[in-house]
Amino acid sequence: MKLLVLSDSHSSLRFMRLCMDKVKPDGVIHLGDYYDDGEVLKEEYPGVLFRQVPGNCDRYRCPPFVQEILIDRVFGVDFYLTHGHKHGVKMELGKLLRDAKTANVQAVLYGHTHIPNCYQDQDGLWVMNPGSCGYGATAGLIRIEDGKICHCAILNQGDLEEIS
Repeated sequence: MKLLVLSDSHSSLRFMRLCMDKVKPDGVIHLGDYYDDGEVLKEEYPGVLFRQVPGNCDRYRCPPFVQEILIDRVFGVDFYLTHGHKHGVKMELGKLLRDAKTANVQAVLYGHTHIPNCYQDQDGLWVMNPGSCGYGATAGLIRIEDGKICHCAILNQGDLEEIS
């Protein structure tokens, strides 16, 4: 299964649509800023599983009952999803990683910094920030097989051009 991870779209849907058309994901996670961009994408690609959380710029862009942190199982993998602003990710990742490990998930996905990052820590936790699909034209791609992450990577414009 292919899971496309997007964040910080800031009303720039062009790269998001390019990712959808090239990657052809089975699922999408949008990590906020701007929540309504995710809603547009969900409507345009109705057959794709979709999850999203709001960001710091989404106070008036989504219903007030929408959770800012979502712990959810997607394709058999437990994820901790957040934009990251409530965890202070622009300063350091300590609080975010502690919360994710307390939630006993296999992966934590966050945005907010616009800086792409993808790695597996010494405890086996996958950590991904897809960067900004709006300003930096980057996204994340996670491949899942048999309920486990088998590949995790950051995609940019050049990577998408190589996909036929």
